[in-house]
Amino acid sequence: MVVMPTEGDAPEMALADAVTLDDVRAAAARIAGLAHRTPVRTSRALNAMLGATGLVKCENEQRVGAFKFRGACNALARLTPDQRSAGVLAYSSGNHAQGVALAAGMMGVPAVIVMPADAPGVKLAATRGYGAEVVTYERGREVREEVGARLAAARGLAIVPPYDHPDVIAGQGTVGLELVEETGAEGAGPVDVLFVCVGGGGLLSGCAVAAKGLDARTRVVGVEPASADDAKRSFESGRLCVVREPMTIADGARTPCLGRYTFAMVRRHVDAMMTVTDEELREAMVFAFERMKMVVEPAGALAMAGAMRVARERPEELRGRRVGIVVSGGNIDAARFARIIQGDLTA
Repeated sequence: MVVMPTEGDAPEMALADAVTLDDVRAAAARIAGLAHRTPVRTSRALNAMLGATGLVKCENEQRVGAFKFRGACNALARLTPDQRSAGVLAYSSGNHAQGVALAAGMMGVPAVIVMPADAPGVKLAATRGYGAEVVTYERGREVREEVGARLAAARGLAIVPPYDHPDVIAGQGTVGLELVEETGAEGAGPVDVLFVCVGGGGLLSGCAVAAKGLDARTRVVGVEPASADDAKRSFESGRLCVVREPMTIADGARTPCLGRYTFAMVRRHVDAMMTVTDEELREAMVFAFERMKMVVEPAGALAMAGAMRVARERPEELRGRRVGIVVSGGNIDAARFARIIQGDLTA
């Protein structure tokens, strides 16, 4: 059964080693034909801005518009026949919800998704559209994990957590695996620096395991919103820090803390953590739209905003290098996208 890990169930070393490069490769084989192998795009304008070769992995072009489909797909593929028959439950503000809903529909698995009542309308609608039953809760008055646990126990459902489980992490790691393999083909050289967004840390953990496993010299940098810097604090202090209900336009990165698996993996495999402001996220969204013709949601722009900040403040760190940037998603409704692009950071 796919369940949330509980406190004290394994020492940190075991947690840090819970996902290997072989696990990521196995996940890639398992989800082949279900998840898209998304493109890696380049841009002369981006290269000029970075003083480097920018290699942008476009998970905004993944099924459901975000990388989350990969982890959901891998986790569901690992369920037993009895678990598939009974169904699954997930909790999410949007992208994981859609990923589980679509993967479940493709595999013929019933799905119940617990979502906050104030989740973006486009994400609520899409999750229902993929055939899942959506159960809403009131953010601030209810805890989604508790709502989900009650429902799962009552209905006998397997829980597919949004980030803190080895099968989910391994699925997300296929993003980094594809990026490094594709850009290193025909002797093009390694990815010297890889920027990845951080919410709960599943994507960062998986990508770091994949990138380091393929080439230990790759420098992996996690990027999160300045007002939601729990992962950076945790990374630097060695203690799991929590930031609840942060105010940021990056709704996909409002997770209060890393998980036990992802905390251990980030500490083991990630080289640095940094933050960016909402204004820097807006600037990255504008650049992606105007110069690369890409619609990117705020959380999806974190890695690009991080690379742009480093190029501006510490250009010697990127100059002449091959820089991987994971654009993690593009799920945003047109009206909100327009407001943010025009400078409304309360959107």
